[in-house]
Amino acid sequence: MTPILMLGAGRMGGAMIEGWLAAGAFEGRELMIRDPFPGPAAIAAVQAGAVLNPPDGDLAQAATVVLAVKPQMWREAAAEFAPWLSSGAVIVSIAAGVKAADIAKAFGGRCVARVMPTTAAAIGRGTASLYADEPAALARAHALFEPLGAVVALTDENLMHAATAVSGSSPAYLYAFIEALEAAGVAAGLTPKDAQRLARSTLTGAAALLAHSGEDPAELRRQVTSPGGTTQAALDVLLADGALPELMREAVVAAVRRSKELGV
Repeated sequence: MTPILMLGAGRMGGAMIEGWLAAGAFEGRELMIRDPFPGPAAIAAVQAGAVLNPPDGDLAQAATVVLAVKPQMWREAAAEFAPWLSSGAVIVSIAAGVKAADIAKAFGGRCVARVMPTTAAAIGRGTASLYADEPAALARAHALFEPLGAVVALTDENLMHAATAVSGSSPAYLYAFIEALEAAGVAAGLTPKDAQRLARSTLTGAAALLAHSGEDPAELRRQVTSPGGTTQAALDVLLADGALPELMREAVVAAVRRSKELGV
């Protein structure tokens, strides 16, 4: 499955490269990177033996091609690189919303897998939703992302929109929540430093406990909520009239809608 050609090594592509090298999943010499503005991850990969911006004629060596450009740029990338690729190259796309059939057509009928990953792949704690019609493409996607964290294979491509909303985009939801919680702590009288440490340490600890225990989040919530206590008072605000669940539903619907728009 190597060499792996990365078409784009921005935040997500860079996270994948970092994760592979840290896990020892692939060596630097197995990577080829095309990016006009290489970031730290790409530079580190080059120091580990990767080839940065190889000439077009060398792209035929790639057995796997990761399409990691922004969704709005994928057609441009396909037009530029498809003529140089081997007919047997497998395309693995992380472009949100773009259908496998459209990618396959733009890349000359080559085998395609779609993936929606998260940037925690850089530290081996990522989550990736996979879809492919062809078993060979699905196996290739598994091999790329299993070293980077949890993998969920979807049987219906239409579910990639929901996976994008629930997984691919959701780290930003958590960061926004933490940002708001820290600001609320400061408003309640904490110093910014103390509010930051308390909010971040508590929430990352809670997430680790959720992963370690295997308990349902509703059960964990009940365990830390004493009737009539401070936690209950706060939850009465967050859950009043279904406020938080409704807000999350609206957020997911908006992300699904945008994912569909990007695929047009």
